[in-house]
Amino acid sequence: MGRLATMSPRPRETSDQAILAATMRVMQRRGPAQLTLGDVAKEAGVVPATLIQRFGTKRQLLLTTCKTGVADVAAQFVAARAKYKSPVKALVELYVECSSFAATPESMANGLAYLQNDLTDPEFRAITLAQFKAMKRETRKLLEQAVAAGELRKCDTGELARLFQQVNGGSMLDWAVFREGKLADWLRTDLEALLGPYRRPSKSRQQLHRGARKRLVKKA
Repeated sequence: MGRLATMSPRPRETSDQAILAATMRVMQRRGPAQLTLGDVAKEAGVVPATLIQRFGTKRQLLLTTCKTGVADVAAQFVAARAKYKSPVKALVELYVECSSFAATPESMANGLAYLQNDLTDPEFRAITLAQFKAMKRETRKLLEQAVAAGELRKCDTGELARLFQQVNGGSMLDWAVFREGKLADWLRTDLEALLGPYRRPSKSRQQLHRGARKRLVKKA
């Protein structure tokens, strides 16, 4: 009986998800004018022809990459809520985590270059608008959970969600100019400051205040 020929397993093909993730990493280092299919191919460990075969053009690759952000919004909020017991902490830490794409002034500048493209190109703007709306919707849900949990006072959660997004964007731009400390710390401080007036006193703080009042009554 002849010896069976052994065949080496076929190399595992790089998934579209891996390529899109590689594209996001390159976008942090290259603005829209500088980014090339060759850059992405090198980052993903494939040849440029693979990108052309799957996505056609650089524009289509970038459009597809941006669309994944919209699809991932709800899942990111669910994951943050599962990770943190507090709805407020989940919200703040999720926004801080999402800012990691611009953790350096250089990556922030590249992000602004892509935003400029988003504002002038109708297709990109539609995707960005959908992502902003999804972020606001999910932010409001977490704020409503925080009110229900007694962490925040009753308020207009829709308006607070809008302000949360605005402070997030403005805080990131301020940090890129001042460049003091880490973006994560800067952003966390600003978001916490926004929520400060809406917070309800914690049980421990309430107990401390009640104890102080009792001591004053006894002294009287």
